[in-house]
Amino acid sequence: MSTGIRDKGAIIGMGCSRFGERFDCDLEALLVAAFDEAIADAGIERGRIEAAWCGIAVPELSLGLSGTPVSVALRLPNIPVTRVENMCATGTEALRGAAYAVASGACDFALAIGGEKLKDTGFGGLPDIGMGPKNDLFWPQISAPGAFAQLASAYQAKHGVSRDDIKRAIGHVSWKSHQNGALNAKAHLRKAVEMDTILNSPIIAEPLGLFDCCGVSDGAACAIVTTPEIARSLGRSGAFVTIKALQLANSNGREASHRSWDGSYFVTTREAARRAYAEAGIREPRDELDLLEVHDCFSITELATMEDLFVSPVGGAPKDILDGFFDRDGGLPCQSDGGLKCFGHPIGASGLRMAYEVYNQLLGRAGPRQLSSPTLGLTHNLGGFPHQNVCAVSILGLPGA
Repeated sequence: MSTGIRDKGAIIGMGCSRFGERFDCDLEALLVAAFDEAIADAGIERGRIEAAWCGIAVPELSLGLSGTPVSVALRLPNIPVTRVENMCATGTEALRGAAYAVASGACDFALAIGGEKLKDTGFGGLPDIGMGPKNDLFWPQISAPGAFAQLASAYQAKHGVSRDDIKRAIGHVSWKSHQNGALNAKAHLRKAVEMDTILNSPIIAEPLGLFDCCGVSDGAACAIVTTPEIARSLGRSGAFVTIKALQLANSNGREASHRSWDGSYFVTTREAARRAYAEAGIREPRDELDLLEVHDCFSITELATMEDLFVSPVGGAPKDILDGFFDRDGGLPCQSDGGLKCFGHPIGASGLRMAYEVYNQLLGRAGPRQLSSPTLGLTHNLGGFPHQNVCAVSILGLPGA
């Protein structure tokens, strides 16, 4: 019977480039920046890395379909490099490959890296994936804001939430992200924004306003993974983070094929969360977790995710949000680095960027946004549309947590 990979993988080094409109460099340079920070943090030689997974969601914009350009850019020692893609969960998919490799004993040191160079398209939103007319069920002819606005409408209808109340709740989500992003030197958007500005911003797709939508960014992030035993043999003592759980769940099409799903939540997040908590031995996530990094592509997504992760009661996320429960000084801080909304969302990097924030928070390295003694953190990625998507949930913690 399978037991999962709890405490079988340890992250000993992480790196992240500055996110933003990085017209000053190409994707290779962003990947190198993230890798250089990670390898220095890990304190090992490049030649000890035995396998690598690279997440690039839109290879047509950059390095193509192979992992070889990544190997060349990083001067990896002729090791296997696998390029992976799983929509907006691509970065976590890369981490999963590296974590499974060391947990299985296939290698002692593995690399997970991901990045994207989206601003070069000149397009204000995510690029057209070009999946063709036969895939309209999966990639419908609708904008991302339009699709997630439908999530908001469904949530309002199910729970009897007025427009004013949903606007105040999702407005607080965005306000919180801007407050936190202002403290993050690597964030794309570093300006705190007043609540009145958020609530009175132009509507993009009712009820989502301008500040309820994350932007498009360039960036890269990286992790070096080994086993806890090897980490200790390197003399790192407790200066590493162990992987408690790493679960993915993909839609199977049922949400889009009949009316049993009401559109107000994500089936995949609930399933991935259940599996992750079981793998990590977590019974009460609201009480046991110390911080969250979730996929706030739109502010309504973060609101729904609080319930899908079983942190807020069903229908209770707006109250928790407005009570400040997820603020940096609240009961369970969420998006302490600014999230997708302000740190940025280069697709292939986002999952690893979330892990980077949790890693630094757990090791007490988060600078002006450092939380008080966290020991367990969760990351959550969501790729696709509400009716069909992939969700990744990982739980990272200090040794012994």
